[in-house]
Amino acid sequence: MTGVGHVGLVLLAAGRSRRFGPQDKLAQDWRGKPLARHAADTLAALPFAAHIAVVGEDSRLQLPEQFETVTNPDPALGLSHSIALGVEALLPRHLDACLIALADMPLVPEAHFLALLDGVARSDGDIVATANGDRAQVPAVFGKEHFAALIALTGDQGARELLRTARTIPCDAELLADFDRPEDFARNAD
Repeated sequence: MTGVGHVGLVLLAAGRSRRFGPQDKLAQDWRGKPLARHAADTLAALPFAAHIAVVGEDSRLQLPEQFETVTNPDPALGLSHSIALGVEALLPRHLDACLIALADMPLVPEAHFLALLDGVARSDGDIVATANGDRAQVPAVFGKEHFAALIALTGDQGARELLRTARTIPCDAELLADFDRPEDFARNAD
């Protein structure tokens, strides 16, 4: 593996926001811009070989120009379906790995994404995930030998099973805040 230039990004932004209410949480203003733009802007600054955002059919998200969008026509199929669509979009590029991140995690710093990429480069393309306490989670980087398994995922569990074997890099739990409810916006307003 030769660095971030041979890694693709899949930003998941097609969730149904059931716990948030009727509005699209990713389009809600937080700290002066739509929630999804925080993660997207951070990731747009990194020189991935491809920036893919998986969005819902009715998405009105304005993402940085680096992003190509892939539409998930049926978010009800779960998080795994969005992962599969994003990874499938990367396949023609013959990349070494992909980083999967969530658009509703706006506080993950660029330094953590770079640490994950460095970790996967050192592990010869295995899986390197974020450690949140004793749990491995996304954002995570998956070597190309895991692409078929990512595409085959089903349900709303995402890549949880694959992450059980991942090497992990710790990140401050506060930076891993996942915005699911209106109170998450208020709690992290400062």
